[in-house]
Amino acid sequence: MMYRISLLLVVFTAAAISIASEDTATYVVHMDKAQTTALDNMLGDSKKWYESVMDSITEFSAEEDGGEEEASAPELLYSYETAITGFAARLSTKQLESLNKVEGFLSAIPDELLSLQTTYSPQFLGLKFGKGLLTSHNLANDVIIGFVDSGIWPEHPSFKDGGMTRRVPLRWKGVCEEGTKFTSRKCNKKLIGARAFFKGYEAAAGKIDEKSDFRSARDSIGHGTHTASTAAGHMIAGASLFGMASGIAAGMSCTARIAAYKACFASGCATSDVLAAIDQAVVDGVDVLSLSLGGSLKPYYADLMAIASLGAVQHGVFVAAAAGNSGPYSSTVVNSAPWMMTVAASTTDRIFPATVNLGNGESFDGESLYSGTSSTDQLPFVYSESVGGERAKYCISGTLSPDLVKGKIVVCERGMNKGVEKGQAVKMAGGAGMLLLNTVSQGEELRADPHVLPAAALGASAAKSIRNYIKSENPTGSIIFKGTTLGKPAPVMASFSSRGPALVEPYNVIKPDVTAPGVNILAAWPQTVSPSNTQTDNRSVLFNVISGTSMSCPHVSGLAAIIKGAHQDWSPAAIKSALMTTAYTLDNKNSPIADIGSDTPSATPFAYGSGHVDPERASNPGLVYDISYEDYLYYLCSIQYSSTELGTLTRGNFSCPTGTVLQAGDLNYPSFAVLFDGSSLNNSATYKRTVTNVGYATTTYVAQAHEPEGVSVIVEPKVLKFKQRGQKLSYKVNFVQLGEKSSSSDTSFGSLVWGASKYKVRSPIAVTWL
Repeated sequence: MMYRISLLLVVFTAAAISIASEDTATYVVHMDKAQTTALDNMLGDSKKWYESVMDSITEFSAEEDGGEEEASAPELLYSYETAITGFAARLSTKQLESLNKVEGFLSAIPDELLSLQTTYSPQFLGLKFGKGLLTSHNLANDVIIGFVDSGIWPEHPSFKDGGMTRRVPLRWKGVCEEGTKFTSRKCNKKLIGARAFFKGYEAAAGKIDEKSDFRSARDSIGHGTHTASTAAGHMIAGASLFGMASGIAAGMSCTARIAAYKACFASGCATSDVLAAIDQAVVDGVDVLSLSLGGSLKPYYADLMAIASLGAVQHGVFVAAAAGNSGPYSSTVVNSAPWMMTVAASTTDRIFPATVNLGNGESFDGESLYSGTSSTDQLPFVYSESVGGERAKYCISGTLSPDLVKGKIVVCERGMNKGVEKGQAVKMAGGAGMLLLNTVSQGEELRADPHVLPAAALGASAAKSIRNYIKSENPTGSIIFKGTTLGKPAPVMASFSSRGPALVEPYNVIKPDVTAPGVNILAAWPQTVSPSNTQTDNRSVLFNVISGTSMSCPHVSGLAAIIKGAHQDWSPAAIKSALMTTAYTLDNKNSPIADIGSDTPSATPFAYGSGHVDPERASNPGLVYDISYEDYLYYLCSIQYSSTELGTLTRGNFSCPTGTVLQAGDLNYPSFAVLFDGSSLNNSATYKRTVTNVGYATTTYVAQAHEPEGVSVIVEPKVLKFKQRGQKLSYKVNFVQLGEKSSSSDTSFGSLVWGASKYKVRSPIAVTWL
């Protein structure tokens, strides 16, 4: 029997979608690692610690009922022993309360469903095979990327191992699990591991319907296949979607090994399954974790993704995560813990243009992935009440009148359903084409969809003109499709990409960290899943084009794998620093990166973090800001987490130092987030940083500050002289407010650059007045 030494409060967290029934719910229970280890030693081979805990829960809850056992015993789903320490179980309310009597219990957090954050990229990123970072020496590595996602389609050419002569690393402990339509023979030297985790999902949504999904690592959605190939897919010549975006498809690190951990299904990803996948991936031996998923905003001690990621980083695993798709609104960024690499999404210079010519002579440029005829005839336009009623303006299936739309171009508003679904509804009603209009809030951002009929998406300004034109007598128009073109200003921040500052500990670090390509990305796709991912679309493709921070995240995962291969002794924080301090903030036309979701002329660090990743420069950054696991724990102490909250993150085996003044701004982060009192004119803050020389042995760096408006930035010392590689030098930065601010903005941005003959090590600065 396990008795609790001191009473600890159960931590209840509001879940995005709580996984619960009327009587029981699934909880992730965090335990003190020292206590579980001691219990295991005491039990020997008779049983495991978590089995003893389950017995104790049953016994304690029975005591509260006068000795009568509950009709339903607690159901163990998973035990976690590496990235976190604890277990996931189905518990009644009384069983949950009985955990307070269990020795070593730290907290219990309700399970929830997370959402997935839904070629040419290497060239856009400046990567050239056989040169620079992509030399045979750097590519001949055994870096393993683990993907916690919707699984993988193992037969896809992107996951073949042709030309991979090196054996699977001996340190690899993973397996190729057998399951529905998945055998161990599906793995090879490229796809070296595949597992599926669905106990939490089935507890919430019921048993998986194997007619439409798989109780195995096989992908029924396409998302996991797409992300895995984006990061580490094999080189495939002649890749395209209906002839568009054609070229060589290759992952960022095309020689890296892939391990697929399926934890996402049609309705989402249960956090209990995601934790089991992360925990197992760390045990198996992955070097990089790619997490293109996210949930609700909550403190780190209640954020299961943050907790598990901290455990992964402790074991030397680099963790990249999607920033979220809730932009352009501020403070929507997720996965914002400082030990996670939070990735925003932006465009490349490739578009799929479609021009709409109106009967009055006006023309507007849109985008489309329609692959049929190159143009339509000049056809009548119909809209809203003229196609079937008020709701018909959204072109929802069943709302369009065939008598009113047959042979015409139907104008549809975005919203309510997918753009491709609108086109299918128009086609079913006999329409000859479709225009998909943005609202003012959706702005000028265009996503190219693989429409089933001639269709084009148009931005808010064009949409306004078209709505006015439709009111005229006998409006007509045509659509011309122009295939694939290159050379547009890029990158541009995607409107959907979630923005900072983070809602959780918002002014301690700048989030997101970087941006990467995430709009209209071509990558592998299961041939049994239609390109629109809708049931009425029976088309089959080998590659698909989709958008989201889910797509930008694996770009960074793959780049991290390349850098890890080139610098095998670098820590996750060093790799992260290299990607951040070498990122750029000017586009391919040498103008500041624009933000399509903002009224301001250019994007800010709250949209792109340090900037757009530059892998060639990141491979040789000159200096890195390294952070140890213990440094992260001191950071948690500095934000004044309680012992219980800290115990959940550290598995109960860490105590904050006493008699030491800690401030969050001293975390050795590659950016500076400063918080000033908005009611004071005498604000100042001093932060310390330490840089490690990873460039030339003898190098002198000089500091140059680009000061935020209304703030003086004083660096001491201003010169750092390194005499050898690996040498560490420290400096301090003093931020001082200069009287009243002239602008109405709550935040001013700047940067600090350490420059040498070959290197430029840049850190963004964000000063916020509250």
